[in-house]
Amino acid sequence: MVPKPKVDLIAIGARIKRLRADVRQDELSDYLGVSQGHLSKIERGKIAPSLDMLLMMSVKFHKTLDWIIRGDGG
Repeated sequence: MVPKPKVDLIAIGARIKRLRADVRQDELSDYLGVSQGHLSKIERGKIAPSLDMLLMMSVKFHKTLDWIIRGDGG
């Protein structure tokens, strides 16, 4: 049996915060269709972003899902 890969929510949140850079948290949360508090929890690694949110950020910030999730690629 193949071991299940470990998801590092803190690292994912840090990469999302880094992507956001000059964009205010409330602006990005409006774009993603979630509350500012929800986005804050994602950036702090408390909860995982949905696949839809990851795809929207990938398009908005021109980054691959691989980079957002694992820090690989660009």
